[in-house]
Formats: sequence, structure tokens, C-alpha cells
Amino acid sequence: MAAAASASSPTPHAAVTERRGIPGASFVEDVETFLNQSGLDANSSLAFLQERLQQYKIVEMKLLAQQRDLQAKIPDIEKCLDVVATLEAKKGTGEALIADFEVSEGIYSRAKIEDSDSVCLWLGANVMLEYSMEEAKALLEKNLENAKASLEVLVADLQFLRDQVTITQVTVARVYNWDVHQRRIKQATKEE
Repeated sequence: MAAAASASSPTPHAAVTERRGIPGASFVEDVETFLNQSGLDANSSLAFLQERLQQYKIVEMKLLAQQRDLQAKIPDIEKCLDVVATLEAKKGTGEALIADFEVSEGIYSRAKIEDSDSVCLWLGANVMLEYSMEEAKALLEKNLENAKASLEVLVADLQFLRDQVTITQVTVARVYNWDVHQRRIKQATKEE
């Protein structure tokens, strides 16, 4: 089992970390030792490292898409919180609130909102629920807090991923340069 694990992952150091399923890359000080410990030749090691770079790029695309979604979601939640606060402020004043709302993309309608004790929130997946003002405010604040926390984690994951890409690219360059150097030494000995 250990031999199979080392053959699939040519990392000689056990200190390689992992963050939320993103495998860590180890910096290679000595390429020859790295290749001996991994049991691979330079070409196989380069192929493994290139494959790992491709995996990192796929993960990066997914994380960037999640980041874009969260960055779009946070202003929407804040806007909903503002609307609930406005409705609460108008409550009990006796004056109606006139609002334009989007029915469909580019199609708006005007509404006259009288005093109300509740508000309907769109939860997604064609689901809308009615909440009291206090419940709606609490739910939106919780969602905003969760979205901001998720965004912070995503930013940290992206930074970790970029560090791993850089380390792997440096390792690729070091292995390639070592291989070129070894080939030149072999060619020089053959010519003598």
C-alpha cells in the first residue's frame, strides 16, 4: 500500500500540507534525491508535475467561480437588509411606500406597500417564504455573515492554491534543468 502511494505521488517530504482537499506541493531542494525517493525518472516526474498543475488549474477555476457567485450574492443580501430596514422604518407612520420591483429581466412594476408585519423572501429553487420582519432581518444577517465568512475562506484557499502552483512550477523547472544538465554530462562523456 505504501509503495502504491509513493508511486502515485512523488513527494519525498511528509511535511506537505493539504487545505480543504487541495494537495500541497513540496519545494524540491535536491532534484536527484527527489527522483530517487519518488522512484521515477525525470520524464515521469515531469509528467506527474504537469498533471498536478492541470489539477490545480481546474480547482482554481472552480474556486474563482464560487468567489464570483459570493461576491454577487453579498450585495444582494445587503440590499434585502436595506429593504427590510426601510419597511420597518415606514411601519406605523401611516404612509405607504411606493416601490418599483423587477418582475422579469428588464420588466418592472410599481407597488404600493401599506403597513405590513411580514415580508416574503426568495430562497431560490422557486421557493419563496413569508417571514416576520424580525425573522427576515435575522435570517438575512445570518446569511450575510455566512457569505462573508465563506468568501474569506475562499480567498485563503485561492492564495494557498496559487502558492502550490508556484512551488510546482519551480519544481518543474528544476527537474527539467537537472535533466538537461544530466544529458549534457552524458553527451560530454560519450564524446571523450
